[in-house]
Amino acid sequence: MMLPLSFSTVILIIVAYGIGSIPFGLIFTKLSGHGDIRNIGSGNIGATNVLRTGSRELAVLTLVFDAGKGAVAVVVAGHFGDHHIAALAGLVAVIGHCFPVLLKFKGGKGVATSLAVFATIDPRLGGVFATVWLLMAFLSRYSSLAALSAVLAVSVGSFVLLDDIISQICILLLSALVWTRHHSNIGRLLAGTETKISAK
Repeated sequence: MMLPLSFSTVILIIVAYGIGSIPFGLIFTKLSGHGDIRNIGSGNIGATNVLRTGSRELAVLTLVFDAGKGAVAVVVAGHFGDHHIAALAGLVAVIGHCFPVLLKFKGGKGVATSLAVFATIDPRLGGVFATVWLLMAFLSRYSSLAALSAVLAVSVGSFVLLDDIISQICILLLSALVWTRHHSNIGRLLAGTETKISAK
């Protein structure tokens, strides 16, 4: 089934990108006096790097708001469009998070935003993500490996739980994007130099 490329669809996709591109990690660290998150740790604007400021509260806040971007994009698009447009909007919101135009397309890795997109498309997909992430994080102590395993599981799960090729394709593309954004983590995992989750 083809997506109707109407004016309203284009507007919804632009709105989804705009929502996804809001750099909450950067905003929160600057407002709290921690400076520019792009100059801290890995330079990433996501919650994991925000945690490197030493503030768990800021990291949790960033995680919640980054996830919220994905949920809002899907809900808004679903309200004014249909479930196909909603799935596409979720994908575009994650693209916005990873490649925000105002930050010269240097954004986050899209894990939290992706989780919310999956869960909003179908709560069962969110359950698959959370279960696999927690299991892999417990077994391996690698946050990156847990995230990569979780999005892969959701991709496979979408073909079992959903009967909608458009949503399945959007989920596959979203998962591929998350894997691509973790290329440096994959390299460190293979080299055995990836940082493990702290037990503290």
